[in-house]
Amino acid sequence: MDNDRNSPRTVLVLFAVATALAVLLAIVTTLERVDTRTASNEAPPGTTGLARPHPPLDRAPGQPLGH
Repeated sequence: MDNDRNSPRTVLVLFAVATALAVLLAIVTTLERVDTRTASNEAPPGTTGLARPHPPLDRAPGQPLGH
């Protein structure tokens, strides 16, 4: 009968160990795939149509373009 009382505790401990192992493996896998390159404004060769930053407009939306 002593085993019947400890059975839920054993299952809980095994589940906790499995969860901790899964979280650890997920963190390690994620860190291996992190790209540490920094972005630049230069487009890679062969690419077209990349967005470029534009200066802000000096008017509100809907306002005419006149000076």
